[in-house]
Amino acid sequence: MGKQSRLLAFVLAVLLGAVYLIVSHPPKLGLDLRGGAQLTLQAKINPEQGINEITPRIMETAKFVVEQRINGLGVSEATILLAGNNQLVVQLPGVNDPAQAERVLGTTAQLDFRKLKKDAQSELRARLQIQQAAAIQREVLKNSNDQKAIADNEAEYKKSVEAIKGIFERTGLTGNMLKDAVASPTGNGPDSWQVAITFDDKGGDLFAKTTGEIGGTGRVLGIFLDDKLISSPSVGPEFQGKGITGGRAVITGSFTLDSATELALQLRAGALPVPVEIVENRTVGATLGAESILSSIYAGVAGLALVIIFMVLYYRVLGVVADIALITYAVITFASFSLLGVVLTLPGIAGFILSIGIAVDANVLIFERTKEELRAGRTLYKSVEAGFYRAWSSILDSHVTTLISCFALFWLGSGFVKGFAVTLGVGVLVSVFTAVTLSRSLMLAMIGNPNFRKPEYYGVKAFGKVSKVAEEEAVEDQALDSKKDNTKDNTSGAVL
Repeated sequence: MGKQSRLLAFVLAVLLGAVYLIVSHPPKLGLDLRGGAQLTLQAKINPEQGINEITPRIMETAKFVVEQRINGLGVSEATILLAGNNQLVVQLPGVNDPAQAERVLGTTAQLDFRKLKKDAQSELRARLQIQQAAAIQREVLKNSNDQKAIADNEAEYKKSVEAIKGIFERTGLTGNMLKDAVASPTGNGPDSWQVAITFDDKGGDLFAKTTGEIGGTGRVLGIFLDDKLISSPSVGPEFQGKGITGGRAVITGSFTLDSATELALQLRAGALPVPVEIVENRTVGATLGAESILSSIYAGVAGLALVIIFMVLYYRVLGVVADIALITYAVITFASFSLLGVVLTLPGIAGFILSIGIAVDANVLIFERTKEELRAGRTLYKSVEAGFYRAWSSILDSHVTTLISCFALFWLGSGFVKGFAVTLGVGVLVSVFTAVTLSRSLMLAMIGNPNFRKPEYYGVKAFGKVSKVAEEEAVEDQALDSKKDNTKDNTSGAVL
């Protein structure tokens, strides 16, 4: 029984970890449970600005811009989904002023290039240090309940942003003149990246003029997105007077692939302003969300309780094993939602409740096979082993087909359908884990106790006639398993 004890200890450790995760990091609630606003944004073509087609790249850039603006609104747990070829669905849980969200999200990002004022190099370094300290403090206070400290930190951060903006002067070079920006490797190593930018003719002339003025002076070129400094590259003395010509330049620095790609996206966001029209603005009340949560909790608890009662009444001892496995399954699955960052919605909860039935289905197959073996005259130990082995192919087939359906729903669906697919898929995977490890280990542990060997404990009136040879084989099998476990333990100890 050494192997079974180790498995039970492992499952117990996973269960305790799951409980801690649920308490410390409860799953996020979606719009339909928490209340808030949902906006549908539609991108429009604009031939005057050279946008004759809405491409996937334009929608990717538009999505990034919207994410930046949502961060500015201070909305947490927001969800942005691509819908069709030219729409974005923005869900803002907890937002009570959808009109404000509409005003902020309905505009496009503004990008411009500015030059540092004369003799402001030292002030810029000091301001950047203050801003960096405020940004670090913001991360520290993110999960804090000290509202005063959060407000003070936010005020300090905004003050530093405004102060930095004040020591730069505009050049007239804006994102409308930027044709493209892409991340590219420098060739100095796998983790060394840069951002290559390309201007149109007018932008190229302005860029050459601006870089010629600040080249070799120690002044930097400030790249601002929505009046916030996102990069400040320097210009070498070799470009003094003539500037960087050709309309092309490279922004270098300590860029990784991710940071270079992010900066390129920010630059393209200003360079490709897509006209956006808000075609729907829907509000979900917090009261409806609270009622939905309560109804979902009632449904989940009621479903779980009915299944637990049925299993005990019909399968007796085996039913108790199934119930322990089912409760363990529910806790681990719910914790998995937090671990994976799943945003729970009503369809998601429906998928979780449905997976409870699928989880108990595996145990039903195992128990019915076990009862068949008992009626056929096999020993209790042999019946349990045969029940698991004979039911395994059916369990595997049913769970794999369900996972295929979940994959199809997630791949082809959107929004709430994807949430349903994720929660159901996670539930199916966890149910296989609990059925194969916990249920089997508990059953083998129980049959090792003489007090749990009565036929009525297993839902049968009497065991089938067992021959003396079969009984001896069963004893030998159990003794052999125990000997193997002890040998493994001793070998492990010798190696250590």
